Amino acid sequence: MRLALFDLDNTLLGGDSDHAWGDYLCQRGILDGAAYKTRNDAFYQDYLAGTLNLTDYLNFSLEILGRTAREQLDEWHRDFMRDCVEPMILPKAVELIARHRDAGDTLVVITATNRFVTAPIVERLGIETLLATECEIVDGRYTGKTTDVPCFREGKVTRLNRWLQENNFSLDDSYFYSDSMNDLPLLEQVTHAVAVDPDENLRAQAALRGWPVISLRD
Repeated sequence: MRLALFDLDNTLLGGDSDHAWGDYLCQRGILDGAAYKTRNDAFYQDYLAGTLNLTDYLNFSLEILGRTAREQLDEWHRDFMRDCVEPMILPKAVELIARHRDAGDTLVVITATNRFVTAPIVERLGIETLLATECEIVDGRYTGKTTDVPCFREGKVTRLNRWLQENNFSLDDSYFYSDSMNDLPLLEQVTHAVAVDPDENLRAQAALRGWPVISLRD
């Protein structure tokens, strides 16, 4: 069975869910708006530039999970889905997912954003398999730390290769859709690499390698 792999942020979504979650927390007054937003915006610019220190960013962004009850986090996330995520869902992305599903492909979202933020989004998109950066849970509570290999850059390849072995899949005739140069290590592994509304560096790589460039934005 053929695999169709999708990045999430700025690929299937018309925005970045991780960054939007931080903005949501600031807008609700849950976090210090000025201080948090300044750091969050700086980390996001580092991500776009390909210079993100992932450890520093995860320590920063997951701290709120470690000091908040699961019930409260889930309530906030429901509001976040309604107010922030729904407007980012792209009709053309929904159509692309449907085409691969109708073709009998196995659908997988593979994202650097953590599972707490992304799992409800991926469920909303109707995709069962999610590979994401994992949040540590001890005694039913988030610790504010991560576990496993972060699902970022080469880490996406590591995590996917493990999943392939565990589920008896291969990358034969596989697709991967992404907007970001950070995903170049995985784009190089699949049969059909597709640049979706790509950043400038990925657009240049796609031109060099003959990869198709598509837009899912209106």
